[in-house]
Amino acid sequence: MDRIDGDLWRYNLVRVTFVDVTEDYATYLDPLPSAFYPVVREVWLPRYGLLQTVADRHCLSGYMYDWHEAPEDESAPEPHWYVGVVSEKFLQTPIE
Repeated sequence: MDRIDGDLWRYNLVRVTFVDVTEDYATYLDPLPSAFYPVVREVWLPRYGLLQTVADRHCLSGYMYDWHEAPEDESAPEPHWYVGVVSEKFLQTPIE
C-alpha cells in the first residue's frame, strides 16, 4: 500500500484562540489588537465549516460569540484565527 508523506493535518486544521473581550463592554473602550486580550482557550478545529463552529455557543461554555478575525494569509502553513467572546455572566448582569 502506498503512503502519503507530509503533514496533511496542516491543510485540514486551523489554530483558534478564544479571547475574552468582556472588558471592552464594561469600559466602553475601543477594541485592542486581538493578541492583547486574555486567552480563554486555544484549540485546533477543522477548517471545514469553521465559521459555523466558532459561532456555535456550545464551542465555549460560559461565553458568547462576539467577533472573529481571520488570518491575513489563510494559505499559511498554520493559519491562526482569533475569536472574541463575552462572558455570559456579564451580559446577564443588569445595568445600574
